[in-house]
Amino acid sequence: MDVLSDLLHRARARNAQVRQLIQRPPWSMAFADAPSLTVVATLGGHASVRLDDDPQAAPVRLAAGDIALISSTSRYTIADAPDTPPQVVIRGGRKHVIDSGTAARQNLAPRTYGDGLPGATTLLRGAYELRGDVGERLLDILPPLAVVPAGPRTRAALDLLATEAAHDEPGQDAVLNRLLGLVLVLALRAWCARPQTQPPSWYRALATPAVGDALRLLHEDPAHRWTVAELAARVGQSRATFAARFTGAVGEPPLTYLTGWRMALAADLLRDTKETVAAVAREVGYADAFAFSVAFKRAAGSARRTGGDRCGRDGGSVRNE
Repeated sequence: MDVLSDLLHRARARNAQVRQLIQRPPWSMAFADAPSLTVVATLGGHASVRLDDDPQAAPVRLAAGDIALISSTSRYTIADAPDTPPQVVIRGGRKHVIDSGTAARQNLAPRTYGDGLPGATTLLRGAYELRGDVGERLLDILPPLAVVPAGPRTRAALDLLATEAAHDEPGQDAVLNRLLGLVLVLALRAWCARPQTQPPSWYRALATPAVGDALRLLHEDPAHRWTVAELAARVGQSRATFAARFTGAVGEPPLTYLTGWRMALAADLLRDTKETVAAVAREVGYADAFAFSVAFKRAAGSARRTGGDRCGRDGGSVRNE
């Protein structure tokens, strides 16, 4: 499994809610407790997105076919224009109507709301609740608001998602989650491919010969007793050449990266499961709980010292137990 697919899977980027709005101006929706990641696409007409957590951030206009990826913010507003006051506030998964005279709330079809009249904007929204340290690694790809311009690949996926969102047939949730996942991956690829974007070093390293293969190996089996020599042999390079190329591309040595990844997995396991420390240690590649605890505390301390949101960026001296 490649690194991006592994992050999406482990961060549980699925079970998302998909909703469609077909609404004539003026319309405006404020989200007071936003999920970890929101995918917003304007299928027809245009829309404005404003990050309410950042008063210095200017509203961003979405044209037909554009996709906005919204993350790392708790409040944002989507409207037909930047100066349209909110008519509806979404808080705690519930809709609170502010202006009942202008907010059309007709249920047009499954998961589809609005007035459906000529001249309406068609907006598609999918929301993810990503989990834990792995989710943070995924979100590190993005700024709080990333806009991906319309393109033929994303447009085809959006059209299919919009069509399916208006149906209610057996297996519909599975279909919608897979289609939204497709839209998300295409949008992430398009965002990271832009010349002005600076994605994380591991993402850029995926295209580096041998290094991308090594990253895939580490993510496929993080509990394996990896050595630099074995990784080098598996990707067909000498140990010295591979170590230098990996460090240059990723920004840290192979086993340091592995330790950071193991600690991210361990943090989520300790938070979300009832497994013992010893069981978690074995699952992420440590033979005994004591060695794991030392590594975990060192990584967590490094994250606190650097102000990071996750542990594991200082694992160079941790042995591959």
